[in-house]
Amino acid sequence: MTNRRSLTLAAAAATALLFGATACGSARSGDAGAAPANAPAGAAAEAGGYGNGNAGDAYGGYGSGSGAAAGTASGPLSVRQDAKLGAVVNDAAGFTLYRFDKDTAKPSASNCNDACAKAWPPVPAKTSLPGSVPKSAVGSVKRADGTDQLTLGGWPVYRFAKDTAPGQTNGQGVGGTWFAVAPDGKKAGTPLPALSTLQDQELGRILRDGKGRTLYRFTKDTAWPMKSNCLGACLEKWKPAKPVDAKDVEGVDPKLLSVYTRPDGTEQLAVACWPLYWFTGDAAPGDVNGQGVGGTWFAVTPQGKLAK
Repeated sequence: MTNRRSLTLAAAAATALLFGATACGSARSGDAGAAPANAPAGAAAEAGGYGNGNAGDAYGGYGSGSGAAAGTASGPLSVRQDAKLGAVVNDAAGFTLYRFDKDTAKPSASNCNDACAKAWPPVPAKTSLPGSVPKSAVGSVKRADGTDQLTLGGWPVYRFAKDTAPGQTNGQGVGGTWFAVAPDGKKAGTPLPALSTLQDQELGRILRDGKGRTLYRFTKDTAWPMKSNCLGACLEKWKPAKPVDAKDVEGVDPKLLSVYTRPDGTEQLAVACWPLYWFTGDAAPGDVNGQGVGGTWFAVTPQGKLAK
């Protein structure tokens, strides 16, 4: 895995991976100029293992089936921010959900059956509706016994019988194969790139930051010259995205990225010369509650366009 550092795009610009100041008219607030030949098209015109490691305990202490009563609550899923693992998916009762490394996501298949399934009860697809989990990540798989199991990002999802209270993560790392599951189906605790993309069911592929927050554009901003018009009270709800290391970016052409210096001297990430923000009204990773707010705020595609 790439060792991620806390360098900013300002430093990365020296490597010529990023647009320079002149590519966006100006990387400094208030500067003006004419659009260069390499400015984004339309920029000026657009306003808008089963076990826990104990010998003879192959299923985390429930090989005899005593964990069979630990089912999963029916109802909408939820996401909580765990102090160590970050975004973790819960069932309707607040119990942590897990994925198994010996399963597969492409195609979806569960390899936890019989005694394993008593220690790790499968989450039924029909009783686990998407709540604050991105709908695009939710699916199902047919198990060996004919029942349908919930999947996230293609991975079958389970409870752990030794989690006896909401919020516990006793299954994390069991046997080196069981891990709490993040909203996109990845292992919880696996750091996201500082800038990457998420496939939203309605909006398509959109940008997100290193905390999984959707990134937005403000149609009252301008790309040429690059300028933010979200000031004062606007900044209470819409927070400028911070610059990132160009080496810590996935799914976005680093050449489209630049840094905008705001009127207060702070730096803000921009894509295709448009300043980016995250929305305080998004409670969980993958939320898009800011989409269409006021007819001026929209999620952003990897090319810097409005997601509509």
